[in-house]
Amino acid sequence: MSAFSAAVLFSCGEGNKTAGEGGDKKEVVVADSNPSDYDPQRGIGKWDETNVDVSSFDPALAAEGKKIADTKCTSCHKMTDERLVGPGWKGVTERHKPYWIMNFITEPDPMIDVDPKLQEQLELCLVRMPNQNLTDQDARAIVEFMRENDGAK
Repeated sequence: MSAFSAAVLFSCGEGNKTAGEGGDKKEVVVADSNPSDYDPQRGIGKWDETNVDVSSFDPALAAEGKKIADTKCTSCHKMTDERLVGPGWKGVTERHKPYWIMNFITEPDPMIDVDPKLQEQLELCLVRMPNQNLTDQDARAIVEFMRENDGAK
């Protein structure tokens, strides 16, 4: 999602990883290399329907998400359905659950390794999405901005 993303090397492994910054550490569950264990509705990570609440739209959170996206995402993603380096964001919250998006944007590598749709995107875009080291709050704010982009009010 950044300008140097073409040069980003990727890594993945089995077991658990800890990620985050600024004291915002999170335990990330990384699936075994067996793609049949992968849940395409949830993705891989700590987020699921029990800990991501999008029942009401938060404009302040969306504004924060826009600031983060402007810094870390928009050099590779457009807000339309047009591909730049990565796919456009229009409709992403209609195609994916908010917790799937949060799992993906906080730890993209494990999901790219097993998700067939992400592997198809990689073949089109030719660049793996780099880990932007987003905090939990950053990820939630970006999802709210994505929801706003898709018409949430």
